[in-house]
Amino acid sequence: MPAVRFRVPLSAVVLGLLGLVALTGGGLALIGQLKHFHPLLNRDGGLALVVSGVALVLSASFPLAIAVLSAQRESAE
Repeated sequence: MPAVRFRVPLSAVVLGLLGLVALTGGGLALIGQLKHFHPLLNRDGGLALVVSGVALVLSASFPLAIAVLSAQRESAE
């Protein structure tokens, strides 16, 4: 029986990277490091970026979970 090769979906990589960027930007905005770039990047804007980053990372987990389940199903057959 050939080994099934697991592939990470491109959508999981893209959404995960965007989520990490949003989380990093939100963290910087929360501690006040981005105020000089734009007035909306204050604590409230930082909180919105953190929430968006969490949503993007969780959205990246869905295609990843489907790929893992698909690889397990193919190896069982």
